[in-house]
Amino acid sequence: MSQDSTTVPETARKLSGRRRREIVAVLLFSGGPIFESSIPLSVFGIDRQDAGVPRYRLLVCAGEDVPLRTTGGLELTAPYGLEALSRAGTVVVPAWRSITQPPPAAALDALRRAHEEGARIVGLCTGAFVLAAAGLLDGRPATTHWMYAPTLAKRYPSVHVDPRELFVDDGDVLTSAGTAAGIDLCLHIVRTDHGADAAGALARRLVVPPRRSGGQERYLDRSLPEEIGADPLAEVVAWALEHLHEQFDVETLAARAYMSRRTFDRRFRSLTGSAPLQWLITQRVLQAQRLLETSDYSVDEVAGRCGFRSPVALRGHFRRQLGSSPAAYRAAYRARRPQSGPVDRPERGERPERMERGERFERPDPMEARPGEPSLMAMRRPAFPGAPGSPAAPAHAMSGAPLGAAPPGGGHGAGHAGGHGGHLTHTTGHSPGHGPGGGAADAGRGETDLYAPRLPGQRERPVG
Repeated sequence: MSQDSTTVPETARKLSGRRRREIVAVLLFSGGPIFESSIPLSVFGIDRQDAGVPRYRLLVCAGEDVPLRTTGGLELTAPYGLEALSRAGTVVVPAWRSITQPPPAAALDALRRAHEEGARIVGLCTGAFVLAAAGLLDGRPATTHWMYAPTLAKRYPSVHVDPRELFVDDGDVLTSAGTAAGIDLCLHIVRTDHGADAAGALARRLVVPPRRSGGQERYLDRSLPEEIGADPLAEVVAWALEHLHEQFDVETLAARAYMSRRTFDRRFRSLTGSAPLQWLITQRVLQAQRLLETSDYSVDEVAGRCGFRSPVALRGHFRRQLGSSPAAYRAAYRARRPQSGPVDRPERGERPERMERGERFERPDPMEARPGEPSLMAMRRPAFPGAPGSPAAPAHAMSGAPLGAAPPGGGHGAGHAGGHGGHLTHTTGHSPGHGPGGGAADAGRGETDLYAPRLPGQRERPVG
């Protein structure tokens, strides 16, 4: 479901009489990571009515009859058990301890019963595996941490896994990507229940943006499910990764696998959780990202070395997936990690950014001899660069200063933290309304993505 949708899905059930909408139950298991577990406790368990945030009633429930120890070895005591889920209008399952272990049968039964009685069921990060094990994601769109999305898609083929989304709202069942995306989803729940003002007030208290643009694409890497090593497609995938510099398409991969395009698409999606074309484009963009970080190739050269048919194609896919142009990304990366090597000249139509406050403009030492030249001290020449008879200052004297930086494109205003309560329109790519924009549209962007590359001189907007 697109996160801007406001339609109520037909799958929503009426809440049973003994459940209360303001009661949120958080289901904890032993071995769960403390960060993800603490997110719903902080959002729904603290009284912030003085800041304009409506109060929820929190019930922390143990999902099994064993000591609840977190990944850091802390032992927790939950005041309630599974029976308390019968009063909750919302049940949240933070990250599950292991995607290879089945959840306790009693907890799965409690989740099914809560869903049948109209409760809203939420899975944060790998908590989606618990919801899938309970059968609550069958035939539904869902997401999880990008690293585990292929495994979720392969283990539960009836679940429509979209590894690009920060969170997915399918009405009475909601799932989020990893860690920080759990905050995005919890804020979305507050926004759905009490409006944008309440969610904005809570975001200010948490010092996070009310809406985060972009999806998980920028965090994807070459990781594939471990099971791929035993699959016949493994050789084809390995070949594709080794030949990204060549221009080939999905038909080429299908031919190498001795499959029809339709069969290849179906097998590839079941294995990786992604359509082969989208996967191939993502891998090419990731390769371009690496070359921009580690080489001085021009953008045109990077496009050719990553298998794009033209620089225009690279720029379009790069902006859609990473939220900025290739030149702006390189500039921002180098601003964060100063380099001693040469810096590419800015692309046509792009102006160098000003230095950030506190940066030093480093001039060469006029007294230091260069290879093949006598020192200035010996020649008694003027001790400043650019003077008659002195060595000329280098073209780029700033250490690691970015050139050609341009602000990233507009945010992914919907699918990744916007308010909605309706049904997900499942697509294979980002529509223009959801993808990063550009040009004049950037002036009207929403809150800045905290994880997008920061540009020198760029100032954050207040998150209120």
